Amino acid sequence: MRAHLPMLATAIAVALAACAGPQPAQKPGFYQSLARSGAVIDAPAALAMINAYRQNNGLGALALDPALSAVAEKEARAMAAADRVSHATDRGNSLDARLAAAGYAHGAADENVSAGYHTFAEAFSGWRDSKPHRATMLHPTATRMGLATAYAPASKYKVFWSLIVAEPR
Repeated sequence: MRAHLPMLATAIAVALAACAGPQPAQKPGFYQSLARSGAVIDAPAALAMINAYRQNNGLGALALDPALSAVAEKEARAMAAADRVSHATDRGNSLDARLAAAGYAHGAADENVSAGYHTFAEAFSGWRDSKPHRATMLHPTATRMGLATAYAPASKYKVFWSLIVAEPR
């Protein structure tokens, strides 16, 4: 009888695991809602989606750049604080000036700003379907990107976005 105890214990463990049922599949990062306090964008998942899109359009991949993400975060927070979507040029501060202030030496650079998309998948779809936003994602000489969101619970938009692509020097 003692020889069968390990098999019996294994059988009980398997039966109990079966009672627990299947574990729910976790949503991919680009489907996670950012319309909540403490939500953080899955930048690697966003990068993968943008890079697949670039590859489908014959372009090279981008790399995540922490310095660009910091500039993007500052812009997303400024829009959230003002509760309006605008490029910093509307506030007298161009992308080039913001990059220079951050000490980021660059050649070409471009930016998408938007609000109201709760997931990266929604933002990506909106940008892809907008000619100027699509051009930013498909910037031919860009090799780096920074991406950030800011949550504003009292805003009708809830989530503000900034994507910066650049060609560093």
